[in-house]
Amino acid sequence: MEKQLLFFDSTLRDGSHAVAHQLDTDAIKSYCPAIDDAGLYTVIVGHGNGLGASSLQVGMSATPDVEMLRTARSGLKRTKLGAFLIPGFGTIKDNIDPAVEEGVELFCIATHCTEADVTRQHIEYVRKRGKEAYGVLMMYHMTTKERLLEEARKMESYGAQGVILMDSAGSSVPSMVSEKIKCLADHLNIHVGFHAHNNLGLAVSNSLIAIESGATIIDGTIRGFGAGAGNCQLEVLAGLLSKIGKNSGLNLYKMMDVSDNVVTKMMTGPQEISSVSLISGIAGVFSGFAKHVKKAAERFNVDPRDIFMELGRRKMVAGQEDFIVDVAVYLAEKKGAKEESYDLGALL
Repeated sequence: MEKQLLFFDSTLRDGSHAVAHQLDTDAIKSYCPAIDDAGLYTVIVGHGNGLGASSLQVGMSATPDVEMLRTARSGLKRTKLGAFLIPGFGTIKDNIDPAVEEGVELFCIATHCTEADVTRQHIEYVRKRGKEAYGVLMMYHMTTKERLLEEARKMESYGAQGVILMDSAGSSVPSMVSEKIKCLADHLNIHVGFHAHNNLGLAVSNSLIAIESGATIIDGTIRGFGAGAGNCQLEVLAGLLSKIGKNSGLNLYKMMDVSDNVVTKMMTGPQEISSVSLISGIAGVFSGFAKHVKKAAERFNVDPRDIFMELGRRKMVAGQEDFIVDVAVYLAEKKGAKEESYDLGALL
């Protein structure tokens, strides 16, 4: 029997990155009631880096977490309210407990793809509170399918009801998605999911490949609203699934209406694949670094593409934004020494 697909909507979480975490309650009030009967499993709300992440390092939220969650809760009647948390940014006492009090029913607990151990107390606690918990392995392209399975099994043992592979850098190619999703789907007894970014123009197709490889959760956003080049555009995926005769359970027209009439008003510009987004996908660097990289490049008069390539060479991950300035200074010094810029052809 074919498993039901669950669609996680991160428009009000990943989309926060696209507007420097300045989403306000008016946007949430407009979005949640409009999307509520579209057939989505959950709407995930909050700072782009999750509960407790508002900071000078990764960006200050315009609206406190609890206020965003309270506003979203009042607008969702049929759809579960979800939240995202990265241990280290968020804690049980300061973030999970208040979120539960505000009516959050589902938590995505995320960490770097080789560090599932740090999610144990958070996943176990969420399950103890009677809420749904899903593990998220970020930057999954940085390790092997065998290591991903090892880390996913840890999350399963902690009580996670699913594990989502997050293509944080938009660096996935179809063969990578197929190989790694299939490995997890074949060996886990819980849901396997995929969260795509569009840096290489493959977010929708990679999400379809994930489904065909055994994924039962797709995490994306309406209109692709998200960090860098954006996410899998959920209404496009819904249309594609309909086109190939696969039942998604989604209300395509409702999603299209929300895309055209609500999300466009949140956006400060079109969601597109810029040169910076493209280079972050090539380099395998977190899409959310884009704004920080642009600022550092301008400040130190270096090429932002070179910053991304150097960050990729150093294997920098989300949460290491402080190193962007260090890399910019390093490149400025190289430039002063008249060393050549990166030759992408040679590097690739």
